[in-house]
This record gives sequence, C-alpha cells and structure tokens, in this order.
Amino acid sequence: MPLQQRQLRRHSASGGAGTTAHAFILEAIAEKAEQAERRADFDAVAEARYAQHAATGKTIPWQDMRAYLEARIDGKAVKRPVGRKLAD
Repeated sequence: MPLQQRQLRRHSASGGAGTTAHAFILEAIAEKAEQAERRADFDAVAEARYAQHAATGKTIPWQDMRAYLEARIDGKAVKRPVGRKLAD
C-alpha cells in the first residue's frame, strides 16, 4: 500500500477513535504486543500439556471432558475427570 494511502487510513482510524495518529499507533503497538504475549502463553501451556501427555501417556477422553464441562455450565458440582492411559 502506498505511503499516502497508509497515512490517510491511519488518520481516518485515529480520528474516529478520538485520538492523535501518534497515540493511535502506540495503542496499536501495545495491542499487538499483548496479543503476541497471549499467543506465547497459549503455546507454552500447550507445549507443557503435550509434554505431560507424552511423559505419562495419560489423557482424558473427549466425551468425559465434554460431560464435565456441560455439567459445570449447568452449575453442577462435579469431579474433574482423571487422566488415564488409553488402550493401544
């Protein structure tokens, strides 16, 4: 996108938000940084869970987890499903 179009687009967006173009850019950078941090946290949790699964071989079948989650949504006090090794 040409520079002039980018500047016009940035000016339109910042004016609609009631801020200066500079403040708009800083806010966009902060939002992007926060998004990257959340993604990194998500990836770290996923890696840790996968490592635990690989080390123990234990997992929770989806039907058990789904029943648990649906019961929680309904406000029922239910025990959390326990991981177990699945048959080969």
